[in-house]
Amino acid sequence: MKHSYQFKWCFLMLGAMIVGYSLVKLGDTRELNIKHFLTLAVLIVLNVFPSWIVQAYFKQVHLPAFVRNARLAISIIAGVIIALMINYLCALFVPDNLRIPDSSLLEPTFTDFLRRLINSLFLVMICYGFFNIIYTNDILQKTRLENEHFRQLHLRAQVLSLQQQISPHFLFNSLSILKTIATDPDTKKFVVQLSHVYRYLLNVKERDVTSLEEELSFAQAYLYILHQRFENALVVTIDIPEAYYNYLIPPLSLQLLMENAIKHNNVSIEHPLQLEISIQDNAKLVVKNSLLPRKTREESTKLGLQNIAGRYKLLFRKEIEIIKTSDTFVVNLPLISHESYYH
Repeated sequence: MKHSYQFKWCFLMLGAMIVGYSLVKLGDTRELNIKHFLTLAVLIVLNVFPSWIVQAYFKQVHLPAFVRNARLAISIIAGVIIALMINYLCALFVPDNLRIPDSSLLEPTFTDFLRRLINSLFLVMICYGFFNIIYTNDILQKTRLENEHFRQLHLRAQVLSLQQQISPHFLFNSLSILKTIATDPDTKKFVVQLSHVYRYLLNVKERDVTSLEEELSFAQAYLYILHQRFENALVVTIDIPEAYYNYLIPPLSLQLLMENAIKHNNVSIEHPLQLEISIQDNAKLVVKNSLLPRKTREESTKLGLQNIAGRYKLLFRKEIEIIKTSDTFVVNLPLISHESYYH
């Protein structure tokens, strides 16, 4: 709360106003009085601080849709009403011996009300303008930091996913030649699937999001290669209705989760690693694997999960869900529709 309401700047503004008004009101040494100075300071705090709180509150509070466009008017009106009430209370209850020389007394006239109303409006507008500048600058700084953070995550994703791409185009072209000259059908199929993997890696290199259909197509090619290595020691079940194919996720999310599952679990014919990819009713992609911890555990950097979580937060303002039990490890990835992302 302290950060969102920017109290530091409020106190700096109060200090500047107190010093400024003191120089004006108490400039004449014949009228210099410590009681008057303290009264002046208290009056400024009582007027400015509530106005600042009101403007800060309405700048951030969630309003109903039918009044959202009137946020500025509502905040100013509320601020003026509160400032006017405080103005009248100060005029009523400040003792005569503490009253600053030449300060106005409360007069039950329309002119006195109008003058106090204008003073309150002026005070509220100062608070609104000052807070709005600070709030906007704070948002811009956060945006710049988020953009830089996302850029770092994007680079890290490329490092994690393209570690073997010393010269990706050369390797891809070499695979195409190998596919042509290979005579064994299994070898041809393996080369084709490996080509699909590298083609996808090249295509998504500069993209922030990809469709679930493209990600699944890549996952099938990647799984084919894994099956050639692990054979029946890896059992994968994919159950994704076509209705979800157009939803969006960060590219290579599935690959990172599958890689993590294999990296941290024992994969053997005696105890096959079970991997399930499915959809929850609330449009979440569920990646679930059985837990078969290695006897000699490889130290986890958690960069894969951190990368996925960071991209979800920066791109979609969403959180991934990680559920670990005694025998399963589950990661739930929110699926994002085209409409919500591009509009």
